[in-house]
Amino acid sequence: MRKKTDKKNTQGKKKQKSINWQVIHRDMSQEGIERSFLSNRQYSLAKDQHSATIQDDFLALAITIRDRIIERWIATQQYYHKNNLKRVYYLSLEFLIGRLLGTNILNLGIWDEVKQAMENLGFDLEEIRECESDAGLGNGGLGRLAACFLDSMATLGIPAHGYGIRYDYGIFNQKIVNGYQVESPDKWLSKGNPWEFVRLEYTTKIKFYGHTEAFNDAEGSLRVKWTDTEDVLAVPYDIPVSGYKNNTVNTLRLWSAASCDEFDFKYFNDGDYEQAVYNKVFSENISKVLYPNDNLNQGKELRLKQEYFFTAASISDIIRRFKAENSDFNTLPDKAAIQLNDTHPVLAIVELMRILIDEESFDWESAFQVTQKTFSYTNHTVMPEALESWPVDMLERVLPRHLEIIYEINARFLKQVALRFPSDPGRSSRMSLFEEGKIKKIRMAYLAIIGSHSVNGVSQLHTHLIETQLFRDFYEMFPEKFNNKTNGISPRRWLYKSNSRLSDLITEAIGDRWIIDSYQLKKLLALKDKVEFQKKWQEVKRANKKTLAEYIYATTGIVVNSESLFDVQIKRIHEYKRQLLFGLFIVSQYLKIKHDPKSFVTPRTFIVSGKAAPGYFMAKLIIKFINSIADKVNSDKVVGDKLKVIFLENYRVSLAERIFPASELSEQISTAGTEASGTGCMKFMMNGALTIGTFDGANIEIAEEAGENNIFIFGLKFPEIKKISSENYDPAVYIKASPVLNEIIRLIQSGFFSPGQHNLFEAIVENLTHQDPYFICADFKDYCFVQEQVSREYRDSKSWIKKSIINVASSGKFSSDRTIKSYARDIWGVPAKGQTTISE
Repeated sequence: MRKKTDKKNTQGKKKQKSINWQVIHRDMSQEGIERSFLSNRQYSLAKDQHSATIQDDFLALAITIRDRIIERWIATQQYYHKNNLKRVYYLSLEFLIGRLLGTNILNLGIWDEVKQAMENLGFDLEEIRECESDAGLGNGGLGRLAACFLDSMATLGIPAHGYGIRYDYGIFNQKIVNGYQVESPDKWLSKGNPWEFVRLEYTTKIKFYGHTEAFNDAEGSLRVKWTDTEDVLAVPYDIPVSGYKNNTVNTLRLWSAASCDEFDFKYFNDGDYEQAVYNKVFSENISKVLYPNDNLNQGKELRLKQEYFFTAASISDIIRRFKAENSDFNTLPDKAAIQLNDTHPVLAIVELMRILIDEESFDWESAFQVTQKTFSYTNHTVMPEALESWPVDMLERVLPRHLEIIYEINARFLKQVALRFPSDPGRSSRMSLFEEGKIKKIRMAYLAIIGSHSVNGVSQLHTHLIETQLFRDFYEMFPEKFNNKTNGISPRRWLYKSNSRLSDLITEAIGDRWIIDSYQLKKLLALKDKVEFQKKWQEVKRANKKTLAEYIYATTGIVVNSESLFDVQIKRIHEYKRQLLFGLFIVSQYLKIKHDPKSFVTPRTFIVSGKAAPGYFMAKLIIKFINSIADKVNSDKVVGDKLKVIFLENYRVSLAERIFPASELSEQISTAGTEASGTGCMKFMMNGALTIGTFDGANIEIAEEAGENNIFIFGLKFPEIKKISSENYDPAVYIKASPVLNEIIRLIQSGFFSPGQHNLFEAIVENLTHQDPYFICADFKDYCFVQEQVSREYRDSKSWIKKSIINVASSGKFSSDRTIKSYARDIWGVPAKGQTTISE
């Protein structure tokens, strides 16, 4: 009788669960969303209309949307599992995913239903969306690229998982106080994260420190044991990554550090409460903050531990998943493609070797063959000084077994080098994994190249430079490994979501297929000369500018002329990106008005935003300099609304989504040969801004796609930079030849922009007049000349609008969907199926 009763109860539970899925979680209607919202607010949050805050309302809506993703998520993972599909694992120390509510609503295709449901309940959807924290788990382009790639992999139906760190504090919050950057912690988790699910059952133990012991196994083979380690737990948190209207939902798994022991009872009982919880605090520091300051050894060691922590946890998870469906490790490359996003995850190569040799009893050659076939590496820099390296003594202390494996990889590799290039004895030291010097270091990029089957750059120029300059020796040895994959951006995030006015106009004109096939934007070329369409295009841009102008006034109190040219540079503050050159040009325009107000006929609003690394003195001084220029220009009654300079603080994904739609001129002015690709230039282009830029990074390919008449190129090219560098470049020569630049530098020296602090910008003057490592003085004259051309073009509004349409129409290549299809075809060996539907 009891068995029969249990069976009935079980059947009842199954029936009830089925009803819940069908009625509640699959209901995409406006009425269904209203019901779910009210139910979640009451039963998930224990709030009603009287006690709920706006934050509660955001959480209730997020859970409502999340519920409609979960079933698709489970179905997707089961589909991958049942079919034992090859999966892509994307390892990145950064994922700048931003806010997810709007993205998930759009990907489900229920924007209108949600908007109407919220209105019926008395809410403004935009107000609710503003309550969501930006998940600032990245510093800039690297992390945002990773987020766009996850979006594209899901939309293309590629079985994929992202792996990173669940930082307690993301990229810092930036305040501008008296013109200076002031940092404060980014407590993005303080109000909870409705999108994540902790998976305690997949917690894994990560080892540090200790020592190694060699021994002979039962078969007499030499083995190594890593023992007496200090262990930390890696706890996984999963975030669903939904594809666009295709039922595919992939996973971003972020690791959080936890102590193996909450506290030591011995110390607790002795009354030493701080020491009792020391291990817990020490362990959890690993995932506490994005990019600890590595100016000190403690910071460097913490950074190394972060990199190993998340790569070791990820490799453990990948192997667990592989073993669930497979038994022969030789087939791992057929089931797993691991992409390393820059050098931060490169220790994953060594970790896989350690597991194969020490735990799975592989011989060296077989283990290395499996490892090489599994890994691929994306390089993101062209500057040798930016390549990551680790002190040998630090690795010996923190990861002793891994250092032994790296030594062995290097020894075997250098034997190959000597055999391949017997007449070039210097090549071995150039290609060694170990950089000899006062502090012996390990070159992580070299390890990535040796341990991977593919090495790619991220723009045509960048790939050419790593093949002929940065990694020339490796390219000559392994030319088949090297390839280009020009970066891309998600058109769904950066046009469809962030610029609804322009998206609606495009869809009205050519249909909505462009959302998943950005090459469809080419159809806009047929409309570029149509007067009515140009008028609508202009109205969209004008409306977006007014919206941004209102935001600027609300946040800064400054009124800007929405009829002026919105000239924008928004990106990480760094000397090579040359925000200083932009600042000098702004001063030149200010002086032009002061000398002859009537001659200035093209009003401009200069918009700058970006964060400087907390320990980067010069970058932070440049922020102060730009804000000091703003103080002078914005308060000058002679200037009026002809010029305004705006520094928008705390640059983040949600702020970028406000700025790009209103931008008209995109400043991509890095020194030629320093920007690997850049993706901001693509976001501007896709939103109808014209580019002024150097012959650098993706600017070259933008010129190829849009036509050189529809972009403003200036400055020295990379070969010219190399030439004048070899001839002992002297910036004083260029300063002397430019009366404008000469006057600007004298003004800075005189304290004009720093009243009461005469020498405040002395370091900038010293840098410009003596070193000028990024050739600002050499490019200044041509930059100003081309900017005059910009002003003339802008005054011809019909021509400018036409060029704007051409830029958007030509931006299809720069979709991350195109980039990911190339990775899938050429590197990972997985199909990109596009708009697939996983059966429910």
